[in-house]
Amino acid sequence: MKKVLVLGATGAMGRYLVPALVNLNYAVTGVGLEESAPWSVNAAYVQGDAFDKTFLKSLLREGFDGIVNFMDYGKYAFSDYYKLFLEHTEHYIFLSSCRVYDDLEQPIRETSPRLWDSSKDEVLKASHDYCIHKAQDEDLLAASPYRNWTVVRPATTFSTMRLQLVTLEFKNSIARALCGKKVVLPVQAKDKPATLSWGGDVAEMIARILFKDAAKGEAYNVCSAEYRTWEEIAEYYHKLVGLEAVWVDKEDYLKILSPEGKINVRWQLEYARLFRRITDNTKVLTLTGLKQEELMPMYDGLKLEIEKIPKDYVPQETPVWLRMDEYLKTHQL
Repeated sequence: MKKVLVLGATGAMGRYLVPALVNLNYAVTGVGLEESAPWSVNAAYVQGDAFDKTFLKSLLREGFDGIVNFMDYGKYAFSDYYKLFLEHTEHYIFLSSCRVYDDLEQPIRETSPRLWDSSKDEVLKASHDYCIHKAQDEDLLAASPYRNWTVVRPATTFSTMRLQLVTLEFKNSIARALCGKKVVLPVQAKDKPATLSWGGDVAEMIARILFKDAAKGEAYNVCSAEYRTWEEIAEYYHKLVGLEAVWVDKEDYLKILSPEGKINVRWQLEYARLFRRITDNTKVLTLTGLKQEELMPMYDGLKLEIEKIPKDYVPQETPVWLRMDEYLKTHQL
């Protein structure tokens, strides 16, 4: 029985990946910061900080045939970690993102231009923004003498209490709708196509990639090929939770999200959600034997996860809520 270590196992994809790996008869150990695991399958759970090298090295000494790493090294240097993984396992899977891609061609394939390579925005490229550092981390793996790695690039992935609308996460969109409050969105995103994938499908893809020799040294878009405009997605949420969207200019929207004008907040909108995200998943389907028609339809997946919201869940106001309320009041919307 092969042993698999999942780092960041309690997140949007990890919580579904651990059961998927168990179903494939692997002995799985999940690592997260939470006190308990979000799954009920027969898998070990270790609470701990996988950025702590002493803790990490103690884990790796146990000897794992495969490692799936959902950790984001934005605040750390991936160059300090990646050799540890590559030297201690048969197959290492690194989580990147479809956010690395530029908006130069559709549909997006694994060979499509990345912002790190093609962008003319020198400020962005000199930053450590998510879309940049993920591409740089990919390059570290590609430049290494090892070939026991695989890069996976999920599109926007929804999961338990993780439901997105443009750049808003659950607490500032669905939670507001549950309280009968309107949600402010940027009108420039209204007609932009977006790929949203259910976490369970993404997890199944990653589970089936693991230990495939053909996957080593390769990158895969792990996502659905289904896409909808943000207006259509907002309408899905309207049907499911009564969300009422108010579409405003992006500059007003950005001021609500970040009155101080944080550049990364703007970049997430302008270099991700305002891009056309139509994704080709042919490569991963061919490798894993999955079919697009077997994947969860977007509406059904959103409905499934909304039905998982605890009955006793009480939404909490956030600073963004207060600024949305003030904006709607001031503009009589």
